[in-house]
Amino acid sequence: MENTINKTSLFFLICLQYLFSPTLSQFSLPCNDEDKQILLQVKKEFRNPSLFSTWNANTDCCNSWRFVSCNNDLRLGRVSSLSFDNVNEITGQIPPTIGNLTYLKVLRFSRLPNLIGPIPETITRLPDLEVFTITQNKKLSGSMPNFSDQMKSVGTIELYSNSFTGTIPSSLSLVPNLFRLDLSSNKLTGSIPVSFGSFKRNVDLKLMNNKLSGTIPRSLAQADLLGLDVSGNQFTGDVSFILGGTRLNDFIIRQNHFKFDFTNVRLSQNLGIIDIAHNEIYGSIPKEIGQLPVLQTIDFSYNQLCGPIPSSLKQFNSSAFAHNKCLCGAPLPPCK
Repeated sequence: MENTINKTSLFFLICLQYLFSPTLSQFSLPCNDEDKQILLQVKKEFRNPSLFSTWNANTDCCNSWRFVSCNNDLRLGRVSSLSFDNVNEITGQIPPTIGNLTYLKVLRFSRLPNLIGPIPETITRLPDLEVFTITQNKKLSGSMPNFSDQMKSVGTIELYSNSFTGTIPSSLSLVPNLFRLDLSSNKLTGSIPVSFGSFKRNVDLKLMNNKLSGTIPRSLAQADLLGLDVSGNQFTGDVSFILGGTRLNDFIIRQNHFKFDFTNVRLSQNLGIIDIAHNEIYGSIPKEIGQLPVLQTIDFSYNQLCGPIPSSLKQFNSSAFAHNKCLCGAPLPPCK
């Protein structure tokens, strides 16, 4: 009897190992047929290029198809990742059919020189998507789509270095768990939506090198910002109220038309980068800047600052203070 029990226990353990072993499950789960048919339609919409030769109806899409990975949790065999990077053969528009891959967690289109057109709005409703990366595709154009609060899992949205035009969709603030938003190096116009003040999850916001203008909305002071980079735009007015954000690490506003008094701004103790170069900022450098515990990089050049540089900043290069109205003291010449 005891021997029978031991054999039964051993068989049970082997079954558990089979079910939960990443190696075994990876090659044992067949691709979900519905997902396979969707991918075959995607291949068709991309005009059946040769690089999709592995996408064959008679093979398993989870284990042998290029660009495709599957989610084996609970032995589902559903497509969880679709990633295209640095291939010239992909031409045409992003197929809206991809929006039917409801278990998709990662979607990446990067460095595809022949990808054209806009982002289909069907993709912005994928409920399980966690990483949404469409970058460095210079022929992708048109307005950015509206986003949905159905995207409850997405934390990263990267849409940089394309040719998108129009305004920033205010609907991005509906994405509840977003912590990284990078829309830089496009041709976006308008200003930052007031609704972005509702970001509450340590958001790193990158909007540099667009054609954005106007003032920064005061509502952004209520956002839980980890970093702000709006460099290389045409913003005006005051943005100093962002500097007091509790968690703020990076504050990069260079090459705009900001104009405010720098003298008495409140500063986050977590600031590691302060770059305000090439603006119209006046007043003096706050003495408290030298006491920031993790400060590593500063650039105050090409502004209208005046007065003595705090002695605690003398270790920085003189170029960080150059071309101001009347800054003086180390590392610049002594004050008179």
